[in-house]
Amino acid sequence: MRIVGGEWRGRALTGPSSSIVRPTSDRLRESMFNILAHTYGAPAPGARVIDVFAGTGALGLEALSRGAGFVQFVDDSAEGRALLRENTQALGAAGRSKIFRRDATRLGDMPPGQPYDLAFLDPPYGRGLAPLALASLAEGGWLAPQALLVVEEEARAEVSAPKPFELLEKRQYGDTQAIFLRYAPL
Repeated sequence: MRIVGGEWRGRALTGPSSSIVRPTSDRLRESMFNILAHTYGAPAPGARVIDVFAGTGALGLEALSRGAGFVQFVDDSAEGRALLRENTQALGAAGRSKIFRRDATRLGDMPPGQPYDLAFLDPPYGRGLAPLALASLAEGGWLAPQALLVVEEEARAEVSAPKPFELLEKRQYGDTQAIFLRYAPL
């Protein structure tokens, strides 16, 4: 598993030793970031990113490599947080990121600071956690108006985005789907 673009292109990431953490493949990550860059202009230089169900941190670290200014990683598993610490330190990203131990479906209110422009959600497949985490992000004030979000889920799962999220597109990659959303509060 490697960073596929930007400043750290080609740098290796430490992967999981168990099946508890399921990292996004290099190929899928590259496809997601190509769509974000060429269709939506993201991540914008200096963007604030939140990587929910972060695991290895591959999505957030890819965003940092491509110019994001800061990434908030959220994971409640001990293995995920250990991998996050190892990968952020190996890339020298500890000063541009923070690791938050929290259940992504119950984030609560965002701590003081600016909301996030880009969010990645890669929940355990087939458990219906994405809509709950989306609602938690919105209710807690974690997202900037017009923030972009990418949800990774198994291809056969039906993911309904709660209001105020707008579905932009869905792409299928084998047994996985990438769902692109925009946060559009009234």
